[in-house]
Amino acid sequence: MKKIAFFAFVLILGQGAFSQDSLWPPLDNSPMDMAYYPVDYPLLKIKKSTIDPPMVRVIYSRPQVKGRVIFGELVEYGKVWRLGANEDTEIEFFKDARIGNTKIKKGKYSLFAIPYQDKWTIILNRDLDSWGAFAYDQKKDVLRTDVKIEKNDPVEAFTMVFVKSGNGANLVIAWENIKTVLPISF
Repeated sequence: MKKIAFFAFVLILGQGAFSQDSLWPPLDNSPMDMAYYPVDYPLLKIKKSTIDPPMVRVIYSRPQVKGRVIFGELVEYGKVWRLGANEDTEIEFFKDARIGNTKIKKGKYSLFAIPYQDKWTIILNRDLDSWGAFAYDQKKDVLRTDVKIEKNDPVEAFTMVFVKSGNGANLVIAWENIKTVLPISF
C-alpha cells in the first residue's frame, strides 16, 4: 500500500511539474545578445570605472549557419533583412552620433540591411518593436548607407561587436564567411 501511495504522490508531483513547464516557451534557436561601446561597459559600470552612459548599444538575435548557405539563399540578395533573427535588431545611441555625413540623434532605431554580392546597404529606421522585416516601412528610414563586404573566416553564429576607431567605433557585423563594418563617430 505504501508503494502505491508513493507512486501516486510522485505521479501527482510529476503532473504539477509538467504543467508548470508547459507555461514556459521553448528555448529559442537564435538567442538574443547585446553589444556595447565602450565594449566592456557593463563591467566598467559594475567596477565603478565609469559614470558616463555607454555611447551605443545593439540588441540582436543570433541565428546559426547550421550547414546552410546564408547569403544569396537564406538571406536573399536585394531584399531587406533584419540583421539577425526574430525581432528587429535595435540600436540605441546614448548621445548624438554621425554615420557618414548623416547626423544620428540620440535614441533607439531598428537596424536593417539589404545585402548584395559586393556590398550591403545598412538602414536605420524609426519603427521599433516589430518582428522581422515584414512590417518594414522605407518612409521611416533615418539613414541608408552602403558598406563594403569582405570575405571572412567562417562565423557560425551571427555576430555584432563594436571595435574602437579613431573618433568613435566600428560596428563589425559577421556571419557565415562575410564581414562588414559600419563606422560610427561621436
